[in-house]
Amino acid sequence: MSETALPLAPAVARDPDGALALWVCNRCGHVYSPGEGEPLQDIPPGVPFEHLPEDWLCPHCGAPHSLFIH
Repeated sequence: MSETALPLAPAVARDPDGALALWVCNRCGHVYSPGEGEPLQDIPPGVPFEHLPEDWLCPHCGAPHSLFIH
């Protein structure tokens, strides 16, 4: 009986445009995850960081977009 190697599925889903990248507040360390959104701020899952409202601030320390890194 011969063994045939089966192709392996990727362990992590591909994100070619980086829309699901995590962003970290450089002031307090809060992580914005597009996969989770920000339910307490009415941001549903699936919203990329770049599509957050202009007036969106870090929910923990009030930092603006410009202080987030990924």
